[in-house]
Amino acid sequence: MFANRHLVALAAVLLAGCSESEQFAGQAQTAASGATPVQATRAPHTLGAPTVELPSFVTLVKQEGAGVVNISAMQTISDSASDFPVPSDDDPFFDFFRRFMPPGAAPRQFQAQSLGSGFIISADGYILTNAHVVENTDEVTVKLTNKREYKAKVIGADARTDVALIKIDASGLPVVPIGDPSKLEVGEWVAAIGAPFGFENSVTAGIVSAKGRSLPDGSFVPFIQTDVALNPGNSGGPLFNMRGEVVGVNSQIYSRTGGFMGLSFAIPIDVAMDVVKQLRATGKVRRGRIGIQVQEMSADLASSFGLKDVTGALVGMVEKNGPAEKAGLRPGDVILSIDARPVASSSDLARMVAEARPGGTVAVRYWRKGEVAGVRVKVEELLPERSRAGASADSATPDAEPVQANAAGLQLSDLSAEQRTRLKTSDGVLVRATAGPALRAGIQSGDVILALNNVAVKSAAALEKQLSVYSGQTVALLVRRGAATVYVPLRLR
Repeated sequence: MFANRHLVALAAVLLAGCSESEQFAGQAQTAASGATPVQATRAPHTLGAPTVELPSFVTLVKQEGAGVVNISAMQTISDSASDFPVPSDDDPFFDFFRRFMPPGAAPRQFQAQSLGSGFIISADGYILTNAHVVENTDEVTVKLTNKREYKAKVIGADARTDVALIKIDASGLPVVPIGDPSKLEVGEWVAAIGAPFGFENSVTAGIVSAKGRSLPDGSFVPFIQTDVALNPGNSGGPLFNMRGEVVGVNSQIYSRTGGFMGLSFAIPIDVAMDVVKQLRATGKVRRGRIGIQVQEMSADLASSFGLKDVTGALVGMVEKNGPAEKAGLRPGDVILSIDARPVASSSDLARMVAEARPGGTVAVRYWRKGEVAGVRVKVEELLPERSRAGASADSATPDAEPVQANAAGLQLSDLSAEQRTRLKTSDGVLVRATAGPALRAGIQSGDVILALNNVAVKSAAALEKQLSVYSGQTVALLVRRGAATVYVPLRLR
């Protein structure tokens, strides 16, 4: 028993010695590389238990905290009595509204304040933050860690990436170092500095949960997902790696309550700095387009096309007389790479094309009916988004009688001459109602089926024959819905 006790004690000493020597070796390696050393805190442990070391962020905050700023933006909001519905003269509240809210009353104005964060990227006063922090504001104030305040000028803001560049009249400011997010690893420690709910210079930490996340309305940004606690006021602040380098711009959280729930998202700093470069030069951002509409490739769609790998971006629509059509791309093509960079998803393609400069060309490698080919496509400029209503097929009653619902759950009818003219198509059939497999696949009443497995659909009767050939299989229907054209996988019984 006594001997066993000595063996346990000896093992503990050896473990501790091993850990200290490894730590010394790591520090020596860090010093040799010139990077900022990372302090570590040894967690309490019981006799014989392995040593666990946790990171310390003290050095990071001391060295880089001064480069983080608080941003306060003021906006004047107007409302008018005309915004409220006024009751009729026989309503019991008519006299109240007439007395206190007379028609034509002058609009009321009030000030709304928003809070955010940012960080200094040049000693002469350029600061990077989120677009939603400073857009449409009347006055922006920047507060440094030394309590000095400056009025800031908005150089430019890009809503598509949520990046903005502002400038204060100052010099000799502390600048944060910029890192390389491509070297960031999932599971790596990161830290955020900002002003959540106005609590200035707050530090929170966590790990990288995932990279390359695509979020709704964020197709141009491969977000870094972390579990770093962020709240309102953190927007626009820096995300640091353990070397004290900024690797991301904290942008948004995923929450059902409005508060932090463990899911935070940051814009990779290389994406943000590319936007900053253009904003600083011209005050706006130019992006490329090639005139296609793409969608994500699914396992069912890949199977219906005969593709072995579920990768690439599926072309659903090619703009008439656009760059892609002129280069020879067609609906049903699967784009595999842009300028030799692999396209793993539709969001990858959107970012790669957007990064291309208008007026140049990109090399597109694509799959079509079992063959892989390549073509160069001219890049046009992506113009600001405009709301436009797509043509609807069921806005007029079709001349033809609907066909009874088939085994796929589709109730179809041929398009009338007037509908074909409005939709500018000679192919397709109208979906009148759905049930069973078609309903589960997401096909809706009013959709127009243009093709099945890239074979054009000429009539409802022709589509019935095409469906019968693929009984028990999964087919890809090319469906037009409003202004969008997408492929929908349909499992047939």
